[in-house]
Amino acid sequence: MKVAILGCGAIGSVVAHALQAGEVPGAELVGVVHAEKTDPPGLPVLDVESATAQADLVVECAGQRALAALGPDVVAAGTDLLVVSVGALADDALLAKLRDTGPGRLHLCSGAIGGLDVLAAAARTGGLDAVRIVTTKKAPALVQAWMDEPAAERLRTAAEPVQLMRAPAREVTAAFPASANVAASVALAIGDWDLVEATVVADPDASLTSHVITAEGRAGDYRFEVRNHPSPSNPTTSGVVPHAVLTAVARLAAPTGAFA
Repeated sequence: MKVAILGCGAIGSVVAHALQAGEVPGAELVGVVHAEKTDPPGLPVLDVESATAQADLVVECAGQRALAALGPDVVAAGTDLLVVSVGALADDALLAKLRDTGPGRLHLCSGAIGGLDVLAAAARTGGLDAVRIVTTKKAPALVQAWMDEPAAERLRTAAEPVQLMRAPAREVTAAFPASANVAASVALAIGDWDLVEATVVADPDASLTSHVITAEGRAGDYRFEVRNHPSPSNPTTSGVVPHAVLTAVARLAAPTGAFA
């Protein structure tokens, strides 16, 4: 399976180098597409048209805006697309374009969390009554462009945990696009954006990024807690995410014997 990477930052660069080194049996890197002025050293660089033409699978690691701008063209050309920035799929029109128009197929990466298969099964077993996710990150990593400077500085210098937002997953995903893909993943897994309540907490003492997911329904009660080390090159994402991407690529490249 020939693979192209869209984006070559903290996630995409790790994925690209691992594929180039042959770490995923059955998958071969054809190149990376990126928007920076300087090309990443040691990696083949393509434009998006060449990547789509040469690859069987394009892996999006470039963020929500890039996915919205380029994703529809990828699947329309008949190339499969693996999405990391699942928060962009809060836009129903974009989700429909990527999922329903084809002929390329849409695949989603679970990213920094687990338990999505159980939540999806529980949602099909009589439905879920309540689903919540609380994400806690180190405070400076949650500064957003829409914050004014005094608010951003208060966050950078916070001495105790601060709840920044508590709202439906769709709203939180839009407000924290680099930090709330996990809330979007939960909403997509259960098929209900409005049911999922997401909370973002800034904690100056948080050495790990935590996601606590709770759900109740006819099938049972569920609680998952995930605590990840931040990426050393980008604290807004977890270091495990590129390896979740590589796991997803491995399943697509050689699905026999893998969990679906």
